[in-house]
Amino acid sequence: MITIIDYGVGNINAFVNVYKRVDVPVKIAKTREDLEGAQKLILPGVGHFDHAMTQLNNSGMRDKLDDLVLGQNIPVIGICVGMQMMANNSDEGKLDGLKWIDASVKKFDETKIHQITRLPHMGWNDVKPVKDLELFKGLENDSIFYFLHTYYFHCNNQEDIMAITDYGGEFASAAHHDNKYGIQFHPEKSHHYGEILLHNFAKL
Repeated sequence: MITIIDYGVGNINAFVNVYKRVDVPVKIAKTREDLEGAQKLILPGVGHFDHAMTQLNNSGMRDKLDDLVLGQNIPVIGICVGMQMMANNSDEGKLDGLKWIDASVKKFDETKIHQITRLPHMGWNDVKPVKDLELFKGLENDSIFYFLHTYYFHCNNQEDIMAITDYGGEFASAAHHDNKYGIQFHPEKSHHYGEILLHNFAKL
């Protein structure tokens, strides 16, 4: 059972549809009570960092999520801004992040980007795993995913980097620490590559 955290930010239905295709049961959590008995969590997110954090902080689910993730070690995956929220803080806003992974969120340096349209980083790009983890099983070679972001996840501990992508230099497009996973790209928009990854998460 996958529990998707619905705090008013992110395309929840897109994840539900992917899991329906691979025959994995899904539950949507909008309240603290909905989180009871969660086995695996997805934290989606789009838009501005502070807005997403405010929405989550006001949802009534924050304390329960901290207990599930930090106290009970329930596997969780943060996606796009959901990944960035797992960091300590972000250059995009003033609020603290969840502090689930020791990282900070930084803006891309446009002077190092050679594309005509520099920011946001938008479209398909390679994702190269640097850790041998089940999340990327079957995606070790020639995997591409869809990105849409202006800020990136900077791991303070290099061992937390799970995969890298090149955009004006390499950055951590996926991170991992214990039961906590983060991916900067959108698996729900990445066709069969994203379907494989989300299915892998269900099997962890």
